[in-house]
Amino acid sequence: MYQILDITEKELEILLETVEDHFNDFKSKDIAPNKLQETFVAFANADGGNIYVGIEDARADRERISGFSEPEDANAIIATLLENTHPVVENVEIDYLKTAKNGLILHIDIPKSPKVHYTASGDCFLRTNAQKVKIKGERITQLSYSKGAEPYEKRAVDVVETQDILDSEHYSDYLARIKTTQAPEVFLRKNRLLTKKDGTLIPNVGCVLLFDEEPQGSLDTRCAVKVYRLRTTEAEYKREQLQEDPVTIDGHLESVIVKTITKVKEYVDGASFKDGDSLVKLSYPAEALKEILVNAVIHRDYSLNDDVHVKVYDNRIEVLSPGRLPGYMTIENLYEERFSRNPNLVRLLHRLPNPVNHDIGEGLDTAKNELKKAGLVAPEFEEKGNNFIVTIKHQTIASIEDVIMKYFDDNPNGHLTNKLARQLSGEDDMQKVKKSLQKLRTDGKIKPLDPNAHAFRFKYIKA
Repeated sequence: MYQILDITEKELEILLETVEDHFNDFKSKDIAPNKLQETFVAFANADGGNIYVGIEDARADRERISGFSEPEDANAIIATLLENTHPVVENVEIDYLKTAKNGLILHIDIPKSPKVHYTASGDCFLRTNAQKVKIKGERITQLSYSKGAEPYEKRAVDVVETQDILDSEHYSDYLARIKTTQAPEVFLRKNRLLTKKDGTLIPNVGCVLLFDEEPQGSLDTRCAVKVYRLRTTEAEYKREQLQEDPVTIDGHLESVIVKTITKVKEYVDGASFKDGDSLVKLSYPAEALKEILVNAVIHRDYSLNDDVHVKVYDNRIEVLSPGRLPGYMTIENLYEERFSRNPNLVRLLHRLPNPVNHDIGEGLDTAKNELKKAGLVAPEFEEKGNNFIVTIKHQTIASIEDVIMKYFDDNPNGHLTNKLARQLSGEDDMQKVKKSLQKLRTDGKIKPLDPNAHAFRFKYIKA
């Protein structure tokens, strides 16, 4: 028996104000179970969500709340969702919300699933914004890759022959470095680097990424890294704000990672911005940068036709990695849960002495801890379209006032503007910085260089 929870009039009012969107849907209690199953499957195949059964559409010309008289009245719906969905969706939470006058609302909380699910009739649906979309064929395959349910790294690459890999200098070097006693071809077979196609074992995507001399020329999808240095803090930039043309980094996987880290470090070491006569140099912990860049390359979705994009701005670094979070991973559980979209890539890179990658899950913890040691805020995560984006801001954990006073401690004869204070602290809100400057002025710690200056030209010096 599922839990029955009393819902107050106020809570009900808030619930009715909820907008039907990517994560929420309202359904009539009269809906056919097999029809509701389509929405249920769509949520499980996307990012999870909530279905409330017993609430009419907002456009309906009648009472919106029309719940079940008894919990048993919803048994047919529950049985269809939980027993006739293939495969079964795990960790679904169900309860009833008891209203004062309009019966029971069936609440179904569906988690994001690491699997691809189908209705009893064999159809597959995906939640997109506020609607369910029926998907077929290649789109289902793409969904399997993005979830990690079907590893794209094991897809056969028919333009590369096994002998091409055996002749690769990098493959020979790899075997020597890990000190294996297995014969080169046996190693490929034992480590699932060959996939059968038309009865013949040939190199797969993972094998090509790791050991082909030019994976970017062998694979159907783009798999390089593009690095940009942007002389701005704005998200929208003009071509003239590029320090140089974006640098494309290609090669086998380990070399791509190493060359990307080197290039980003080169840009960061030279990153600074000028405010008046003051030149402010930015600094990011090298280990934090390394971990985030490594994650972007080894955990990306290689079935998507795009490169990893690393953008070094004046006040932050943005890393855009193709592919949303796989499996049951969400932004909320990134530091706690573990799931690898490309387990073979991760494992084989980790076999190397002094590997570029930590164990699964350790990389982000290291990045966050290193940023904290440097006095910077934790990285920010976002899923946007088909990209997972990590932003490392040059924003300090210290208060704005502390940042301002540290600037004057380091530059006793310097002067400071609102803009410079924002750049130093990483705080984008002009009014917040203005209040901090006013507080320090009231406390007698700073004073205006010219009290009669225009507000936008105000400069402060140490009192």
